[in-house]
Amino acid sequence: MSPRRMSAQNGEKDWENGSTISSSASIPEYTGPKLYKEPSFKSNKFIIHNAITRCCLAGKVNEPQKNKIVEEMEKSTANHFLILFRDASCQFRAVYTMSPETEEMVRLTGIGPRFILPEMVESIYKYSSDRKQFTVIPSKTMSMSVDAFTIPGHFWQKRPGTPKKLGTPK
Repeated sequence: MSPRRMSAQNGEKDWENGSTISSSASIPEYTGPKLYKEPSFKSNKFIIHNAITRCCLAGKVNEPQKNKIVEEMEKSTANHFLILFRDASCQFRAVYTMSPETEEMVRLTGIGPRFILPEMVESIYKYSSDRKQFTVIPSKTMSMSVDAFTIPGHFWQKRPGTPKKLGTPK
């Protein structure tokens, strides 16, 4: 028996004739590894790490704060991180994680509101690794391509001032 006739009897496709000889009911169901993989969101951890190290907290003077933030990011299971700036001057304040489903941002470390909703965002920024700077994105929509953001001034809590020490008489 020729190899073509043997494969036709086993239910394999007869490639020359373009047909399957036996019925599809005799072919066993596929039980191998899943070929379809659920889409996962790409992480921007490396980009944010670079932004903090080379732009936001560059230099020896910021080393302790930078190391603490990088350590917190490494401990986190989040995929998407965002930097909060005080205002348009891009002064670093905190690192947030963002849930892609709810778009709610939760503070990971730093100074700022514990939770930030998308409607609280004033402006958004993208980090350019080659230029080592942030550029404003002319949009108000938070997405996974955003690296940093600002919030309006009224969301910044005013801390009560500490009472001044009165000078003791000598």
